[in-house]
Amino acid sequence: MYYSIRHLTKFLYKSPVSESIMETRMHPRSDAQQRCLTFHLSVSPRCRVFSYRDHLANHVHHFDIPGQHGQLVIVAESLVEMAPHPEVAPSLPPGSWAELDRLVHEGDFWEMLLPSEFAQFTPELQDLGRHLDLRRRDDPLSVLHKLNAQLYDYFDYKPKSTKADSPIDLALTSKAGVCQDFSHVMISLVRSQLQVPCRYVSGYLYHGDAHKDRSESSATHAWIEAFLPELGWVGFDPTNNLVAGDRHIRTAIGCDYADVPPTHGVYRGRTKTELSVAVRVEPSEGTPSLDRELPVPEDWSILVEKAQAVPQQPPPMTRQQQHAQQQQQDK
Repeated sequence: MYYSIRHLTKFLYKSPVSESIMETRMHPRSDAQQRCLTFHLSVSPRCRVFSYRDHLANHVHHFDIPGQHGQLVIVAESLVEMAPHPEVAPSLPPGSWAELDRLVHEGDFWEMLLPSEFAQFTPELQDLGRHLDLRRRDDPLSVLHKLNAQLYDYFDYKPKSTKADSPIDLALTSKAGVCQDFSHVMISLVRSQLQVPCRYVSGYLYHGDAHKDRSESSATHAWIEAFLPELGWVGFDPTNNLVAGDRHIRTAIGCDYADVPPTHGVYRGRTKTELSVAVRVEPSEGTPSLDRELPVPEDWSILVEKAQAVPQQPPPMTRQQQHAQQQQQDK
């Protein structure tokens, strides 16, 4: 199965800034289950983009835009080939807990077992663990299947109910959140209550007409992966009560969201910024020929054109306004 992905990010500044420094994690990973065939990142204002791999083999692109500008637009386009995912069994054989402990003892999983910036072991989290009666029993896989379904039922999916930097206690208190919150809660429970290595996955989910996903199709997605004997890393999507399959397209992995935000940067200037994001994931017939680009739907072209249009510049400041601004900056 092939998917074409288009990810538009726009930062609109209330007044022009003098410099923007940004890094992105939008390049899909290539591994046993998926292969990124093409990737293109365009930035406006134009600049030179550099890239590297971080310690978890995530693709990171970064750039610096010096000079005054009123907005920053980033458009990432990818074509990904997804292999059929083998069906995950409902359980593992007896003795799997002991085998898991042996593998963890012999491996290097400490990062994915400890609390992290957004995956904290709080009193509210412990209360939820007791409410769900979460403990080691039966086998690791069956416990994770059950927890995935429990979190889906326990929390309401509510867009904009939390922010990117919200602690898990906000979702725990309100019993509502987005995919990021569902993932952080599950990671924290799995690490603290089950002592199973668990990591955060950032990426995209294809929403077909036949699927009843409650996450938003126009946004990025997040889920978790737990390390299990015989299977390795297995993905669970508590937002939609799914085992991650060939609709889940992985871009980056980390301890939590803090390691893998799609965009992370700073700007030089005293102003507020407005962020808008649009994502489109569509099935594709395969790799495009070398003499043509990926097809872009008409409405998406209009969206990108509007985003890249030069914003209306404010009228030049009078001498009195320039003097007042200089006095403010000197304070």
